[in-house]
Parts: sequence; structure tokens; C-alpha cells
Amino acid sequence: MPTHRNRLSPSGLNPGCLLPLVALLAVGAAAAEPAIHRYPATGSIEVAFTPGDRIDRLVAGAIDAARHEVLVQAYSFTDHAIARALVRARSRGVAVRVVADREQARQLPQNVLPELAAGGVEVWLDGNFQAAHNKVVVIDADTPQATTITGSYNFTIAAQRGNAENVIVLRDNAPVARAYRENWERLRASALAWSDDALK
Repeated sequence: MPTHRNRLSPSGLNPGCLLPLVALLAVGAAAAEPAIHRYPATGSIEVAFTPGDRIDRLVAGAIDAARHEVLVQAYSFTDHAIARALVRARSRGVAVRVVADREQARQLPQNVLPELAAGGVEVWLDGNFQAAHNKVVVIDADTPQATTITGSYNFTIAAQRGNAENVIVLRDNAPVARAYRENWERLRASALAWSDDALK
């Protein structure tokens, strides 16, 4: 009478028993990976490039239109026109907060962060990464007119006058703005409040 035997792999395990284990591990690995965020394409999209376009004016103009909140993530920040727009927003009652790269704040004596802090803007320094390299402005994320600005463009004179840079402005898309705000809040939570000690 023939007998049925399970074939064993060299390790002594039945290959058929391994399939559910492999599938389970794959599902677990997928669950551990961060989700990619997808949002409906709503509102308008504006793009600008340097050399050629006045991205500095585009960014300052968007800040000047803010009514409730402006959140900024900056790597290098030396552009006084954008800084003045942030201080103007703060002076008219808009909540304005900036998270900037700590090392760039230390290395660039011409950075505008002291100017912002003196103007009542909350400034935080992020030194938790090799580079806090985001360049983002989130405006009025909780409103239908929410605006998100991002791209390669640092908020610097060099980015406007000497570099090849880009920026995209996503207007009237609150879900995207809220996603960027959540990321801003997450990074701000481990950053240092502006002070002389934070620069040491």
C-alpha cells in the first residue's frame, strides 16, 4: 500500500508550511512601511522657476494673504523680503511659526532667524537629522483657501538670483495643507525653541 510522505527541505521543514509564514511576514513588512499619502487633485496649481521667475515675490504675496496661520520649514533662510512678510503677518494677528535647520542657523551669520524672533515669530531649530532640508510654507490649512508651497527653492537671495530652482504652489487644497502641517508639527515637537543656547 503506497504511503504519502511530506517532502522536507534541507532544513527539515515542509515547503508547503512555509508559504503561509512567508505571506504573513510580507504582510507584516508592508504594514511596517509608512503609508504614501494620496489626495484629490483640487484647487489650482502654480509653478515657478529661477532663473527668470520672481519666486521671492510669489512666496511673500502668499504670506501677505494669510489670515490665520503660517507654518514654515526652512533649510537656509536669508531672504529679508520673505522674512518681512512673515513679520507683517504676525503683526496683524496671524500665528506664524518657523522650523529651521539648526546647523544652517549656526553657519550662516546672515540668516534672518534673529529678525523673525525679534518680530514675534516663533522660531524652532531642528538638529535631529543630517539636514532639516524641507522648504515648505503652509498657509491657513483649516480653510478652503489653504495653500501649500514647496519645492527646491531655499528662502535665500542665492536661490532667487543665482540658482536654478523650482517651486509649486497648491492653492485651495486643505487636505494637502493639513498633511504638511501634521509633518511640521511632528518635526517641531523634537526641535529646540530659538535661543542662544539652542545655537551652541
